[in-house]
Amino acid sequence: MAYTLRNFTSDDAPALCGLTRDAIIKTGAKAYSAQQVSVWSSGHSDPARFVARAKVGHCIYVMADEEGSPVAYALLEPDGHLDMLYCSPAHSGHGLAARLLAHAEEEARKLGLPRVYTEASEFARTAFERAGYTLKGRRDFKLHGVAIHNYAMDKDLT
Repeated sequence: MAYTLRNFTSDDAPALCGLTRDAIIKTGAKAYSAQQVSVWSSGHSDPARFVARAKVGHCIYVMADEEGSPVAYALLEPDGHLDMLYCSPAHSGHGLAARLLAHAEEEARKLGLPRVYTEASEFARTAFERAGYTLKGRRDFKLHGVAIHNYAMDKDLT
């Protein structure tokens, strides 16, 4: 299957919500408990959040399938924080995360940013490591009262 990398449009917002929840529920369940998956996925149901973030300068890069439907995306904030990287479970294993990460890094360099950084889930950590990110440490925290964790990681762009 051929994939196209493009910028986000507001029409993508509902699909990105569904894609995010699907990825968390199906992929997240491989490393997190049902309760953790439930609270994590509950925060991704409002398409307006994507539109609002794009309006304030957050860059959202979309990988689309042959029909133009979003199947993966990354969200880069103006300070170099890669806040989101999600791939539809039906399209994982096709190098989409690597392509999105490379593109986000290229865009961050154009903005003159010295580094990109993220908080990677247990499952996404491997994709970031393959892309050259350095593990800074595990982050244990509570989300709506439920203990969960991710990994602080960054990549020097200089």
